[in-house]
Amino acid sequence: MSMIRFVLLALLVWLGAFNLAQAVDNHAAATPIVSITLAELPPEGRDTLVLIKKGGPFPYDRDGIVFGNFEGVLPKQARGYYHEYTVPTPGARTRGTRRIISGKPGEYYYTADHYQTFKRIKE
Repeated sequence: MSMIRFVLLALLVWLGAFNLAQAVDNHAAATPIVSITLAELPPEGRDTLVLIKKGGPFPYDRDGIVFGNFEGVLPKQARGYYHEYTVPTPGARTRGTRRIISGKPGEYYYTADHYQTFKRIKE
């Protein structure tokens, strides 16, 4: 393969990856986040929110860790902005898929499907 063909191929691969990344970013940014009221949260979610506001104690060791927002569904923020907390699932033997993600004070999101979709908690 000639050097020119190699360079052109490398450029095409790079452009394809760049366009894919842009498409993913645009999709995440275009996905609206709907709201959920406190009354619509499961009771365990309301209990978890109370614990978050009190600063604990939390039932799971991983509660309060940094949430990376790798899925890009939540608004982009600097690393360390978001933290995650487990919303217990009755009967589950693991932490389950339900979480509350916190941002700045008063900014909370609920996910029932392990970060695939989020709802902004309206208080």
